Amino acid sequence: MADRAPRVLVSACLLGARCRYDGAHRHYPGIEAALTGCEAVPVCPERAGGLPTPRIPCELRGGDGAAVWEGRATVVDRQGTDRSDAFREGARTCSQQAPAAAWALLKSGSPSCGVHSTWIDGAKVPGPGVFAALLAERGVPCRSEEEL
Repeated sequence: MADRAPRVLVSACLLGARCRYDGAHRHYPGIEAALTGCEAVPVCPERAGGLPTPRIPCELRGGDGAAVWEGRATVVDRQGTDRSDAFREGARTCSQQAPAAAWALLKSGSPSCGVHSTWIDGAKVPGPGVFAALLAERGVPCRSEEEL
């Protein structure tokens, strides 16, 4: 029996899906080459959490994605509406693929998928987004497209 290709969770916007807050995608040149030999599983935690596309941009307040899970921070949109529940639900839904995933390739800077940094309190600072924090807690190695 042949070995199975490693499964990689990939931010859907990097693969060309128009699922970003502004209705656009962020197809990353060369992503297909980077995923050669892998089974790419597109995920969008924000849409999986029930948020529409397009949607009002969101940022973290009070801490990074790990702090959201701990209840010390929130995710709010530009109108001040708390979207934390939608972000957590979307992360949980997408993480159902995690046990079979070898690693994840996520969109840098995203309040969901940011691996090394995201928007917190109006500035892009170090710290993971909500989905990236959950994957890290579950032991799934995460990389951003900037690392390719």
